[in-house]
Amino acid sequence: MEDAGNDAGTRARIVVGVDDSRGGLAALRWAVDQARNSEVPLVAVRSWALGLPRHGGRRQRRMHSLPVVLTFAGGEQREESVQIVRRAFRSAVGGIPRDVALTIETPEGDPGAVLTDIAAAEGDMLVVGTEEHRDSLKRLVHGSVSSYCQGHAHCSVVVVPASR
Repeated sequence: MEDAGNDAGTRARIVVGVDDSRGGLAALRWAVDQARNSEVPLVAVRSWALGLPRHGGRRQRRMHSLPVVLTFAGGEQREESVQIVRRAFRSAVGGIPRDVALTIETPEGDPGAVLTDIAAAEGDMLVVGTEEHRDSLKRLVHGSVSSYCQGHAHCSVVVVPASR
């Protein structure tokens, strides 16, 4: 993990929710540009939750069935989250930016709640992406992280749409 070493209570930060969706990558690009232009630290957050294969569980695939999480071993979920963040930075801006003070956080928990808890210092800005398909099955099952953040954050929230 990269750590900017800033005191979260004394300096504004940009906190960005990281995923590898089109909306997530657009939000990451926007947040990196904003952090560069504003010369403020960037906190990249990828939360994870037990029970979801995408969040680090070992997968077993059977023909004609969905993947099933079998076990969780040690820091596997956290490490998978770090790798997702690194891949997202490569896709969005060509790699981990060296000209921005950066912290990568990979806490366990629901993405919306985690993001609003982390972006709680005075002056923080929370950046999240959103997809065009508001009625997708994923959104129906898991809810909208951007909507949750807009309704629960105690700081400014920027919702960046997926680029076309």
